Amino acid sequence: MIDLLFLAHCNFEKTPTLPIIIFEIFILLGVGLATFFLSKIKTKIIPRFLILALGVLIFELFTSPMWLNERLGVWAYLYHDVSWILTIGWTGLILTVVTVTDQLLAPWKEWQRFPVYLGVLIILVTLLEILVVNLEIRSYAPEVLAILSGVFVAGVPLLDVFYYTPVFTGLVISFYKYWGFVLDDEPLVPSKKRKWLRSIGIACLAVFLFEVMIHPMVQNQALPRWSYLFFDISFLLTGLWVMIIGIAAVVVDRFFLHLPIVLRFMIALGVTGAIAFPIEAWLMSAGFRVYGESAVDNFTGFTTPFFNTPVEIAFAIPCYMALIIACIRYWETILDNRL
Repeated sequence: MIDLLFLAHCNFEKTPTLPIIIFEIFILLGVGLATFFLSKIKTKIIPRFLILALGVLIFELFTSPMWLNERLGVWAYLYHDVSWILTIGWTGLILTVVTVTDQLLAPWKEWQRFPVYLGVLIILVTLLEILVVNLEIRSYAPEVLAILSGVFVAGVPLLDVFYYTPVFTGLVISFYKYWGFVLDDEPLVPSKKRKWLRSIGIACLAVFLFEVMIHPMVQNQALPRWSYLFFDISFLLTGLWVMIIGIAAVVVDRFFLHLPIVLRFMIALGVTGAIAFPIEAWLMSAGFRVYGESAVDNFTGFTTPFFNTPVEIAFAIPCYMALIIACIRYWETILDNRL
């Protein structure tokens, strides 16, 4: 049963080569050394590592149909081809860059340091991506390859370098930073009134960038031609997801503002999921949202009651919303508090 649930449709090569085993040992040692070093300059480093790892894992689970991670050994996989070794590797790299940058550029404001994180990580993630591609660990789904510019550097597409990497790292760093405020119990000044226009702008940007990135996984079809902004990204659907996030914010602000942040966040996920999932199910059944072959191949075959929709969709929506809502709250927080 465990194999059926977690390793279904995993018809890919799992047997590692010697260079891959050496790479895995390098990752484990590197993460261990990085954690030890970072603990000397930052408090609560283990909880911080776990928070960031959760953000990375959420992203990997949501986007797993876009690429394939092979030959890491059967022990290295959590779900389908999502590997805990790669998860902690990305986590250690991102945490090191963020922590060291914060230490070196402490006088700078949060929003000033953020592009530095992304700039450094574009270089480092590209080098690591080149390594995993040339070790034949990483390959790309046909839907991803179909939209690439055709320009590759050492086997890695430039689109992956200059678009996917900043969106990936930007979202998970925002997730980590937001929960870092909670972990540190920062004395943040709550805004007396939510700046809705600014919040909607942040939400629109976050949703749009994420939708462009996952465009290879799911196509928006049969919508009015005038509604498409880029590829098949329609402002009608982008606006719909933003509106749902806004409804959750209103509900939380109106009825649950007295609760701890963790509970408010979970309620926001519950509200957005309760609204978004039936809408997504209807869009799929009506042919407006069509999932690509690689995404369909990742489905286990289990469906939800009433909607008859793959359970993976019900799980993906909270993953999507967790990253987007944390991103919005992080930027609202640093702008309200002028951090």
